Amino acid sequence: MSKEQLLHIIEQKRTELVEIVLKHGFTATTTIKVSQDLDNLLNQYNAGKSQKSLSNS
Repeated sequence: MSKEQLLHIIEQKRTELVEIVLKHGFTATTTIKVSQDLDNLLNQYNAGKSQKSLSNS
């Protein structure tokens, strides 16, 4: 998956999270699940950035 594709998915998940929080609140099970999904996507993105930084050194 390209960096651009991953960023697009992250933005979609972020939008989904905001909508769920507004509808169900911060502590709803659905909110927590989507938040964890977003965390995983962000970790993937950051891991990719770290790999590129290491390979450029």
